[in-house]
Amino acid sequence: MTDVPDLGPLPQRIAVDAEQVRRLVADQFPHLADLPIEPVANGGWDNWTFHLGSDMLVRLPSAAEYALAVDKEHRWLPILADRLPLPIPIPVARGKPDAGYPHPWSIYRWLDGEPASLDRIADPVRFAIDLAEFLAALQAVDTADGPQPGFHNWFRGATLRTYDKEVERALAELGDRVDAELVRETWARALDARWDGVDRWFHGDVAQGNLLLADGQLAAVIDFGSCGVGDPACDLAIAWTLLTAEGRQAFRTRLSVDDATWARGRGWALWKTLATCSYTFDAAEFACAHRILAEILSEYAASTVTRPRP
Repeated sequence: MTDVPDLGPLPQRIAVDAEQVRRLVADQFPHLADLPIEPVANGGWDNWTFHLGSDMLVRLPSAAEYALAVDKEHRWLPILADRLPLPIPIPVARGKPDAGYPHPWSIYRWLDGEPASLDRIADPVRFAIDLAEFLAALQAVDTADGPQPGFHNWFRGATLRTYDKEVERALAELGDRVDAELVRETWARALDARWDGVDRWFHGDVAQGNLLLADGQLAAVIDFGSCGVGDPACDLAIAWTLLTAEGRQAFRTRLSVDDATWARGRGWALWKTLATCSYTFDAAEFACAHRILAEILSEYAASTVTRPRP
């Protein structure tokens, strides 16, 4: 992709409550009408998520832009699931829009587990290697006819330049709370790092909330709404946003990541963390994002010690 897309304004989300979901299920899947429906705690942003009984969930896109992923998920997740070493969500039914809810929606099997966090991971290096094994298997899946980056996944897997304006906007909002010069240098190195052009499958949003633990070990990977085929460097952001320094090295080694891909992955982590720093009003969340940002910049600075600065 040579042109840099315009992401446009933020999606206009709509609210969905349990009563609406109950009516949708009863109207379109009457054999499930008697099952209890409850909101999922921390159910995400792109979709409203509800428990359906004890072993299913209902996923309803919160905006038209997020609904673009529904067809993709129904086509590709069953195919990917057969080729991956950990469970992923598999849709079991597709719902239709109606007068009260305007988008297609889905029913999935529920996957048990708790969201990953450093204090819950039993062995950070083992976790990093398991995650790398999962991503290696994903990247090895045949990409023929796979979904190219686009509005369905906010151009994950395409050029980082898509997010150039957002980085500058975040720097303007953060002012002297960050080292803007070092941020721009790190970002420029990421933008200049060339991709080999070979399409590979990627998840698109490898984040704490989408990595589930059981007994402290990686047990499942969820939320493939941003998946596609293209540059898989976007999946490397987790190396800075969750992994320890030792885990990060083990992760990189297992995936055999070259310097250019690593630099692009660092760029994805930088954009994501800057965005969090600039929009959050929660002091604890800002402190966490600021700590991650410092780690990203420190790791970049260390990587340039033996190389000329740009």
